[in-house]
Parts: sequence; C-alpha cells; structure tokens
Amino acid sequence: MSHRRTHGVPALFSFFIPGLGQLVKGQVSKAFGVWAALLISAFMSVIGIGFLMGIVVWIAQIYDAYNA
Repeated sequence: MSHRRTHGVPALFSFFIPGLGQLVKGQVSKAFGVWAALLISAFMSVIGIGFLMGIVVWIAQIYDAYNA
C-alpha cells in the first residue's frame, strides 16, 4: 500500500498562520519553536533587527512544513 504524502497543504497552512503546518504534521515542538521565534522577533523589532528576523523565520518555517 502506497502512502501519498501531501507537502503543499501544511506549507499553505504555514504561509497564512506560521507554525500551523508543523502542528498539522504532528510536530508540536517545532510549532512552539516557530511561535517563540516569531515572538522574540516581534520584541526585537523595537530595535530594528526583528523585522528581518521575522521574515527569515516565516520563510524557513514554510520551507520546513513543505519538506519535513
């Protein structure tokens, strides 16, 4: 029996709600890690570097939801 893997759906979920793709795939600790990283980047945006860090985390978690 062949198991069909859908990578695009979790990536699409993560595109709109960061960490949701990891949560759907059962990777709860990764989802909490994404949320923590985005929370830290939100606090760091006060000094200017957080915005760039937030974009990097957002793109990385979409890539992870697609490939992991």
